[in-house]
Amino acid sequence: QVQLVESGGELVQAGGSLRLSCAASGRAFSSYTMGWFRQAPGKEREFVAAISWRTISTYYVDSVKGRFTISRDNAKNTVYLQMNSLKPEDTAVYYCAAGPYSASYYYDQKGGMDYWGKGTLVTVSS
Repeated sequence: QVQLVESGGELVQAGGSLRLSCAASGRAFSSYTMGWFRQAPGKEREFVAAISWRTISTYYVDSVKGRFTISRDNAKNTVYLQMNSLKPEDTAVYYCAAGPYSASYYYDQKGGMDYWGKGTLVTVSS
């Protein structure tokens, strides 16, 4: 069992930056692929980024490439999402998730994550 708790979401102006954190507790955090997803009001939840358990592979949705960076610290059981050059369309609840498949799987496929956090709200004002 893995418990995930996100933090770092807040109101920020367009062009600003935020760093989201996801603290994990439980067993075998370092063996899971970690991902960030988001859900905007009235929209389906979408994949944002994923990182493999060895931090070799990272994948991003096209809309955030070059602006967002996912990273993880297995010693601290924490995964991060650095978000730069934020846009109003980045406004959403951001969720952290853990799953057993490769990072590329979550980039290509829907579903497959075993554990989810409760989310943190990011609001980008124009």
